[in-house]
Amino acid sequence: MQKRVALVTGGNRGIGFEACRQLARSGFTVLLTARDPNKGNMAVNKLVNNEGLDVIFYLLDVTNKDHIKTISKQIEQQYGNLNVLVNNAAILYDTCQRAIDTDLEVVNQAMVTNVYGPWRLSQAFIPIMKRNGYGRIINISSLGGSLHYMQEGGTPAYSISKAALNVLTRKLAAELQGTGILVNSIDPGWLATDMGGHGGGPVEQGMRGILWAATLPNDGPSGGFFNNDGKRMPW
Repeated sequence: MQKRVALVTGGNRGIGFEACRQLARSGFTVLLTARDPNKGNMAVNKLVNNEGLDVIFYLLDVTNKDHIKTISKQIEQQYGNLNVLVNNAAILYDTCQRAIDTDLEVVNQAMVTNVYGPWRLSQAFIPIMKRNGYGRIINISSLGGSLHYMQEGGTPAYSISKAALNVLTRKLAAELQGTGILVNSIDPGWLATDMGGHGGGPVEQGMRGILWAATLPNDGPSGGFFNNDGKRMPW
């Protein structure tokens, strides 16, 4: 049997790094991607040398269309399949902005990374997943992207981009019914990362939902928004 292969974007730190660790511990060959080769290789060395995990570095800036084309070709040639895609890379928790006077260029930067990056990666790898009749696409979302909870102002770039990512999850899931590819949004919760700050919970605890979505059975849910315990979140 072929070993399961998972790709994680923004894997050199925070949620992405821990997702790489936990997926590798679960038996996956993990492709840790980052836009900075020095940071990416340092992260891989920690997981390989310290823990003996099957983790490999790939250069990927999710805003770079050429990077996405290159990595999809490399993975198809080297592995012939990709079982799990974790769209984790994200930027800009813009706490100092308000929608009424925000810098729309900042919003555009967030959209390019947080929405178009996952969208382009999904488009690149869905054909490979379809040929193998299996795939799990996990979009790392946030409570900040839920319209249900969007009762306060602030963080327009981050919140709007995460809400758009949730829409992408719904659209892809609807179009991929019956292909063996499941697409879900996961909110890992507030974690103590560089983006989340030090007030959040241990990053290790934020992996339950990601691992759950990565290992769903073929009759598992698709097109859902779930928290770290696999419970549905309101859109």
